Amino acid sequence: MKTDLTGAQWFKSSHSSGGSECVEVAFLDGDMVGVRDTKNPTGPALVFTPSEWDAFIGGIAEFER
Repeated sequence: MKTDLTGAQWFKSSHSSGGSECVEVAFLDGDMVGVRDTKNPTGPALVFTPSEWDAFIGGIAEFER
């Protein structure tokens, strides 16, 4: 499936140190979530369904424990 990311409002976490090793997130239509590499904003982006995003965030939380 191809998702149109034109006009997406990308943002970094408020916890970002401003370094070059960051990702940006955009909340898209249909509750989809886009993730892209800050260093390559015109490159490819991952697009998650709501349940995939929940699993992704849950996995990060487990990793940080």
